Amino acid sequence: MIDLLVAGGGPAGLATAIHAALAGLEAVVVEPRATPVDKACGEGLMPGAVRRFQELGVSVGGREFRGIGYVDAVTGLRAQGLFRSGPGRGTRRTDLQEALAARAAALGVRTVAGRVGEVHQDADGVRAAGLAARYLVAADGLHSPVRRSMGLSAPAVPGTPTRYGLRRHYAVAPWSDLVEVHWSHGSEAYVTPLGPDRIGVAVLTSEQGPYDLQLARFPLLADRLAAGAAGPVRGAGPLRQGARTRVAGRVLLVGDAAGYVDALTGEGLTLAVTAARELVRCVRAGRPEEYERAWRRLSFGYRTLTGSLLWARRRAPLAGRIVPAAARLPRVFTGAVNLLAR
Repeated sequence: MIDLLVAGGGPAGLATAIHAALAGLEAVVVEPRATPVDKACGEGLMPGAVRRFQELGVSVGGREFRGIGYVDAVTGLRAQGLFRSGPGRGTRRTDLQEALAARAAALGVRTVAGRVGEVHQDADGVRAAGLAARYLVAADGLHSPVRRSMGLSAPAVPGTPTRYGLRRHYAVAPWSDLVEVHWSHGSEAYVTPLGPDRIGVAVLTSEQGPYDLQLARFPLLADRLAAGAAGPVRGAGPLRQGARTRVAGRVLLVGDAAGYVDALTGEGLTLAVTAARELVRCVRAGRPEEYERAWRRLSFGYRTLTGSLLWARRRAPLAGRIVPAAARLPRVFTGAVNLLAR
């Protein structure tokens, strides 16, 4: 019998399958879309994520960046925090997924075209997508169909604004070796260096509207990007998604499907690949129920820091002080950046 049936062939699902194969388990990935799968993503891998992928035998291409910079969208005031543990890397989402898919295939992981659909489980295993397995891993994204169909989605938090993400590439040479976060009223724009003549710009906002209208809130940045668009706009949201639990019998959730706060701190992929390792460890030890506690421990810093920033972001007297505070307290800002870089 298959050990892990993985719903979703994105980075979280493929990382889980690779961890399983390296642990001597048989994993099969079910994914309806052809590789590579693109999605709205900031495409900046923190140093911790780069190391985790290297541990899986996955070489991450793209362009290195040395830290995170905060920029006031109107005044241009700047703050920067440099990584102490090595560089991060800006890499196209499609390139990352192709590298993961190649590594999984080399380890004997089978990928099946299709959708998981209904899930049936008993004390001995799970049946889904016409296959039987000991466990099912839901790695099917932000709006996880498996999570929803099993009633594992948590209700929205009252009073929490809905946030969305939009991303576009530009044929523009990077002007910084940092990932720049430009702060405007109610939204942020992330500029990630991806190559010698390519950057990605992702806008996070609570106000729906066309990408160009969102970008106009960042006048200094918009001037730099004039006539440089080199790809379609991709969107995602609502970003905040909750899960009541990560373990429901023989079904386990990982990646965005396991719950997502926001892209504000850029930790999503680091958490996904690290949690995938813990999920496989728990399954291999015959104690899948321990994965819930492991996920909560691993995600605590991400949930706390991201939640705190969003709390400040929603309060006008505090929102305008985020960049000035980072500039005035460089050691504190650098410390926070390095907490995220682990």
